[in-house]
Amino acid sequence: MRIIGVIAVSFALAFISCGKETDKKTTQIIDPNAPVRFDSIDWSQETKHPVLTAQEVELYRNRVAKFHTDFWKSSNVSGGLLVAKNGKIIFEQYAGLANVGKNTPLTADTPIHIASISKVLTGVAILKLVENNKLKLDDKVQKYLPTFPYEETTVRNLLNHRSGLPNYANVLYEKKLEDRANPITNEGVLEVFANNNVGLVRRVDSGFFYSNTNFVLLALIIEKIQKMPFPQAMKYMVFDPIGMKNTFIFEYDKHKDIVSESYGYAGSKWNWDHLDKTYGDKNVYSTPRDLFKLDQAMYSDKFLSKAIKDEAYKGYSYESKGYKNYGLAMRLLEYENNEKLLYHNGWWHGNNTVFVHDTKNKFTVIALGNRQNKSIYSAFRLAGIHDNYPLKVPEKDSIK
Repeated sequence: MRIIGVIAVSFALAFISCGKETDKKTTQIIDPNAPVRFDSIDWSQETKHPVLTAQEVELYRNRVAKFHTDFWKSSNVSGGLLVAKNGKIIFEQYAGLANVGKNTPLTADTPIHIASISKVLTGVAILKLVENNKLKLDDKVQKYLPTFPYEETTVRNLLNHRSGLPNYANVLYEKKLEDRANPITNEGVLEVFANNNVGLVRRVDSGFFYSNTNFVLLALIIEKIQKMPFPQAMKYMVFDPIGMKNTFIFEYDKHKDIVSESYGYAGSKWNWDHLDKTYGDKNVYSTPRDLFKLDQAMYSDKFLSKAIKDEAYKGYSYESKGYKNYGLAMRLLEYENNEKLLYHNGWWHGNNTVFVHDTKNKFTVIALGNRQNKSIYSAFRLAGIHDNYPLKVPEKDSIK
């Protein structure tokens, strides 16, 4: 019996010791000063959408294919179009050249300048920092950028374009500060506003005024909090965790000779200029497939909580009548039937872009082009496939 007792005690001690060892291994110490990032998981699996029947897939595909033939092929669009329903890609086509001089075809893996869709990504990063208590939406901008000269402006005012700040490109021109040989940086934009007595277009939070300056400043705030340059911060925080392998922030000196090129209507190359070093407002290169990964992640409340999405994806500007509005880094249409459509479009140089995130119908439209062509914007109206939006799907000859 004594032997059995000794064995039992030894076993119990071993079990307790093992338990303590296990506790040591599983205890995770979180550094409160560590940079914030999204979880690295397959976000497409976090939200379960209804499965489409083969008949439904064919119906959607045929409708989109007709649009593509009527508007993209007939207009000789250079770019990519991806349309998805319920988390499933139902149409995807690419055409044109990434580099005309080298005859390099534009493919599904070709990163294209997404213009102002970049603001959606900047906004997502800011909202994640808010969720992690690294800043508050109603914090004053001066808290993070002390030389910023407007005391009442908040982070929220930057996100919803109610800061009243003029576009920095216009300020540079009006103040005769343009230096076309030396592109301005985000820090340079802040210095211009800090040192040149720049007036506001309108009082802070008195109305909507779309300004790229807002998102240039938001990028600086991200750098300040994350303690790393914006290109590295976005890669670490957003792109890598979501799996956006072909997405990056354009860095002028590093990328200007290797990225896909931008072309005007007539096909002439669009050269770089003095505004091509700033980011946050633009200068993300991505693909439709990578943006689809973002689109799918946005459905999950693990990605961003429902509470913060409700705060972000509502209208803030009702000074003018109409259904167009702006949330936090997202455009939206608000209809009288209480339907809401989230989207953002963009233009920079020869790049025209569309991103539609239809949360009710689980419908996605992503259109990216690298040769200036307004037909690309007609892709937005594909959301009219669903009857709850008073949008008419474009028919041939309806858009010139």
